[in-house]
Amino acid sequence: MSLFDRLGLARHPARIAPVAAHHAERLAAIHASAFARPWAPEEFEAFLLEKGIRIDGLFLGRDIQPSGFVLSRATLDEAEILSLALARPARGRGDARRLMLQHLQTLAHAGVRIVHLEVEEGNVPALALYRRLGFETVGHRPGYYARPDGTRAAAVSMSLRLGSPEPDAAT
Repeated sequence: MSLFDRLGLARHPARIAPVAAHHAERLAAIHASAFARPWAPEEFEAFLLEKGIRIDGLFLGRDIQPSGFVLSRATLDEAEILSLALARPARGRGDARRLMLQHLQTLAHAGVRIVHLEVEEGNVPALALYRRLGFETVGHRPGYYARPDGTRAAAVSMSLRLGSPEPDAAT
């Protein structure tokens, strides 16, 4: 039985697949809906050309444009999640967990053993997701994120050790 079967996600109407340059506009729009400093389509196009970058998209139903994405950069046996974002209609459905699980599996199969990320300390849903996936807090960066009102928010640095190709999502 696969990890997705055990978690009851096997029949979910979403699919996860790598994205391509023609998705850059949509990725930028999703990112802009989630972050105070959005990335431009050209930045996503540049990421797709970088060695070690992987961007997996969340595609709902028969949609040909993603409703979410996770972007990571891997070097040797470590990776950093640079961004995870879902379009507003896709939020709150459990899709971020599914997207992250598959992305982590892909990284593990590619030889990644440690995954790092940073998340705004006030982003309660993201912190809960990462903790459920087994990420542990390893640091704190004051004033790291810009907020829309001009203030700055701290980042929580987190890491996850991937001990096998299927990370334990039950934690």
